[in-house]
Amino acid sequence: MDARLARFNMVEQQIRPWGVLDSAVIDVLHSVDRQVFVPSNYRELAFADTRIPIGHGQYMMEPRLEGRLLQALAPRPGARILEIGTGSGFMTALLAATGAEVTSVEMFSDLSQRAVNNLREIGLGSVRTIVGDGAHGWPEGGPWDGILLTASVPEIPHAIVNALSNCGRLVAVIGEDPTMQATIVKRDPDGSAQHHSLFETWVAPMIGVVQKPVFSF
Repeated sequence: MDARLARFNMVEQQIRPWGVLDSAVIDVLHSVDRQVFVPSNYRELAFADTRIPIGHGQYMMEPRLEGRLLQALAPRPGARILEIGTGSGFMTALLAATGAEVTSVEMFSDLSQRAVNNLREIGLGSVRTIVGDGAHGWPEGGPWDGILLTASVPEIPHAIVNALSNCGRLVAVIGEDPTMQATIVKRDPDGSAQHHSLFETWVAPMIGVVQKPVFSF
């Protein structure tokens, strides 16, 4: 497989048609080698329009969803970004490649170590990675200019929203099966938070967050 051509086709045929048009985001997606982050037994799916299992019931998101969430967060050079859920490290790499200062929290030590190895392989070993439970926020190092949740939550914990700096933004997938919404939260200069739904999607639930009760009659 010609990885460079496959990555080009992934960006131009999957991601760009899904409304990802920010030139900085497109450049990052072209530059970071996604297949480095894919488990070896799924390597042939590195550039496919599908989510990929990485263990512990978690997945790498579809490339178009990764691009859309990155565009919504809009990290800029020097921005202080918190990622909750390192996973494979691919989204971590995209965030870092924008020039942002990234701190990424992962509760599973084996996933965190694998991500660290992947990041080092592409020359991004300076990313701060932490093994811990970020389901209810990560105040150390905050407030944050941007926060990205890579697993879904039934609702965003207040502690995570409160960790945003004024004028910061948070991107998360909110809801439960069968309805989830990618959502952006923008913190105004006065500290108030505005929520805006972006599109429907599906992301694996975040471990450690209590799901809403399901009522039956």
